Amino acid sequence: MKFNKIISYTLILALILTLTGCKSKQATGNNIEQRVETSIQETTQFLEKEMNDAIDLAPEGYWIIMTLARSGENVDQKIFEDYYTNLVKVLNENNGVLHERKYTVYSRTILALTAMGKDPTDVGGYNLLEAMADYEKVIFQGINGPTFALIALDSNNYEIPNNPNANIQGTREMYIDHILEHQLNDGGFEFSARSPEDSADPDMTAMILQALSKYQDIPKVKEATEKALNCLSNMQLDNGGYHSWGSENSESVVQVIMALTELGIDPEDERFVKEGNTLIENLLTFYVEGGGFMHVREGEENNGGGMAGKLDPIATEQGYYGLVAYRRFKNNQNSFYDMTDANNEK
Repeated sequence: MKFNKIISYTLILALILTLTGCKSKQATGNNIEQRVETSIQETTQFLEKEMNDAIDLAPEGYWIIMTLARSGENVDQKIFEDYYTNLVKVLNENNGVLHERKYTVYSRTILALTAMGKDPTDVGGYNLLEAMADYEKVIFQGINGPTFALIALDSNNYEIPNNPNANIQGTREMYIDHILEHQLNDGGFEFSARSPEDSADPDMTAMILQALSKYQDIPKVKEATEKALNCLSNMQLDNGGYHSWGSENSESVVQVIMALTELGIDPEDERFVKEGNTLIENLLTFYVEGGGFMHVREGEENNGGGMAGKLDPIATEQGYYGLVAYRRFKNNQNSFYDMTDANNEK
């Protein structure tokens, strides 16, 4: 099945090719909270323009849509309306199927809809939550499948509907158990791990903590969470950042920020301050003036894809929602993924 791709990525990549030597502002010596505000505002404006210029927004624009909706900024509502219209069109053209194999597409689309205050059980007549009930298809993608299924389901306390087409009806308990079975000896998680002796990846470990954040009253989950937090603390670099997939990068820092804020832990918790350097200060070193983030800073080793020192689409999406999550935490608002307040924000 072939789907239309979001054109905004093409626009962003075209912009990248015209940029030379993007410089990040340094956090040191500046007011961090003001830096966060400026970065959010500039990136909001940058992404608004990209989304308004896009021909096709759905379904792959879910991260940008989700974060614009959760940002608290004054966002052009036409962006959300166009996304929804295009999503219904895609569903109708494909008999309600968003992807045959990657069920995280359903999870993330549910999150985007929930953030907008839309009902994912009736999108052009299709109930997207039914995909979350097919256990085999949800876990087919690896541990990130049940991870994002839980995040999506818990975003608005959704019940898992009965799916008559599923060979195995999924439950929250089944997804939690599947995740916990993959915890490594060092306390973390890794997407492609083949043995408990393998080393954890900060990104996957942090994403799983985001999924488990609502289940801390379950003893085995609480125990697994503490082990994973300890693993993340031990992996943190002296500059406050993280190294994964061949390079120190912004996305890994973001995922840890997301994990902590979902768990109700201040990102400036002493366990995550190394040599006086915090997660937020580190993330801001990847910021590109005018809006956006780098994957890897200019002049640094880059073995994990993307262009060093250049504005990167994925890094921009993640850097943006990392700062939004941090600001929501500091403002005592619902966490980024706790969207039970979404209707009240519209």
